[in-house]
Amino acid sequence: MDYKILVTIIIGAVLVNNYILRQFLGVCPFLGVSKDLKGAIGMSAAIIFVMILATAVTWPIQKFLLDKNGLGFLQTIVFILVIATLVQIVEIVLKKYVPSLYKILGIYLPLMTTNCAIFAVTIVNINKEYSYIEALVNAFGSGLGFFLGMVIFSGIREYTENTDPPAAFRGLPLTLISAAILSFSFFGFNGVMENLFRQ
Repeated sequence: MDYKILVTIIIGAVLVNNYILRQFLGVCPFLGVSKDLKGAIGMSAAIIFVMILATAVTWPIQKFLLDKNGLGFLQTIVFILVIATLVQIVEIVLKKYVPSLYKILGIYLPLMTTNCAIFAVTIVNINKEYSYIEALVNAFGSGLGFFLGMVIFSGIREYTENTDPPAAFRGLPLTLISAAILSFSFFGFNGVMENLFRQ
């Protein structure tokens, strides 16, 4: 397999097609957990893990079970069930072994079950007809993109918490404005993919 394809997939998933900052998927944990750096890193690690595991399970189910038996119409239901099961496993493990992180993530951990970023990755892998390795690389890159967005935004929020903005901008307005500016900055990566391996 050509390494250039894998590099292109990773860079595309992290910077160019970032699920949070370019496609606005998975915004609930992005806004809810990014107040605290530890929570942002913990949520990102859980998202990366679930994205990769969901891809590892859903890709073969789609290719060898649903497609082979003409059951493609069940894709959404099956994928959501797989993701929900994986999230439950992550929740049980965190509750038992990392209770402090489990408390920080709070309600946003079960919300990963319906996190559209995780679901979107599994669907995109099928729609773009990625091979199994390419699908896993895309899931990893998408998770890294989520991590990058969460960590940067967490830093921005920690900084703005220590400022004294006008009363009209305090709280949610300043958070949304910061998210919009961060999102705009990622539009600067347009064109990267077309020129990445240009001779």
